[in-house]
Amino acid sequence: MSDDHEHHHIDWREHGVKVIPGNSLDPNTAQTPGMNRATAINNARAGAEKIWAGTVTIHANAKTGTHHHGDLESIIYVVKGKARMRWGEHLEYIAEAGPGDFIYVPPYVPHQEINASRDETLECVLVRSGQEPVVVNLDIEPVEKPEDVPWIDPIHR
Repeated sequence: MSDDHEHHHIDWREHGVKVIPGNSLDPNTAQTPGMNRATAINNARAGAEKIWAGTVTIHANAKTGTHHHGDLESIIYVVKGKARMRWGEHLEYIAEAGPGDFIYVPPYVPHQEINASRDETLECVLVRSGQEPVVVNLDIEPVEKPEDVPWIDPIHR
């Protein structure tokens, strides 16, 4: 019985686990007005091939411009603060998330992140399904009163 690992030696020291210190993230990534993104994991920094990860900070009482991320899926994990998400053709839908909550943003969804707190910074971890820093900033006229959309687990309805 042969094992493929016998035929190909991998230098696990060089090509193994990477720890990226939180104080050494790279702010040189695509930005959207109103938020600061910083890269932790990508191909250049860690050798990742299929995902991108970093942080997002939105100042107190601030909001981003409307944008989407092309064919990329995004996952946002709220570390600190209160996130208010608006999405849709006219930002007509709204939901909120707090510390410990995950937010999923499908491909091409026009959305806006809002810091729902007047005095606390919103801090999040962001993971995307690809390496390209796709940010398509949009000029959308939002509706005044968006529809609140609470999440209901489709498995346990």
